[in-house]
Amino acid sequence: MSRGPEIARERREIFYSGNVQGVGFRYTTMNVSSNFDVKGYVKNLSDGRVEVLAEGETEVIDRFLESLEVRMKGYIEGKEVKVSPELKEFTAFEVRA
Repeated sequence: MSRGPEIARERREIFYSGNVQGVGFRYTTMNVSSNFDVKGYVKNLSDGRVEVLAEGETEVIDRFLESLEVRMKGYIEGKEVKVSPELKEFTAFEVRA
């Protein structure tokens, strides 16, 4: 008996640059994440960027980030993305200091 296709899951680390600090980016990210089954965090970095780390189904992460980027498009000037296997180290999505 076959189990059907595996659902792709991953860990994605995104570094957003631009006018992304002091504009509610972290709290908007937290709000958007509540609509998606993603786990991880968002935090400000000392170099002025914002880091979003999300784990979950690849398709769900895609939709989460698309929704976030539509909401914050006036502030984002660039992004760097790193993809790796999901580690399942998070139980929720949170804002980190």
